[in-house]
Amino acid sequence: MSLLILDSGGVTRMAHQSQEAAAIITALRRDGLWPPMVPSAVLVECLSGRQQTDALTNRFLKTCDMIEELPQHLARRAGALRSLAQKGSAIDAIVVASAEPGGAVLSGDISDLRAIAAHADDVLVIRI
Repeated sequence: MSLLILDSGGVTRMAHQSQEAAAIITALRRDGLWPPMVPSAVLVECLSGRQQTDALTNRFLKTCDMIEELPQHLARRAGALRSLAQKGSAIDAIVVASAEPGGAVLSGDISDLRAIAAHADDVLVIRI
């Protein structure tokens, strides 16, 4: 695994300043998987637009690498994966497609992501 992608559940869980999140970050740094990448579309699901509510998430996002553009080939791949899985959101499909090939997705809710990843090129979905 050489690429680590976070979905909105992964961002939300990692943003909370807990001992568990700190331990995960330490392990990811040790394994050379830090910083994670976050497709900007994920922000739609993990931010509210309220400064006080979003403060921890915004602080955490500063430690991540943002994927700010969605190239046409990646959008087409995400669409194909979502169609094959017949479940999951467009953002779930973008997250999985962004992890191809050989990457991993960290999430708090893995059901739809695993269904999509079953059709992807060597993408591992891990619950955090």
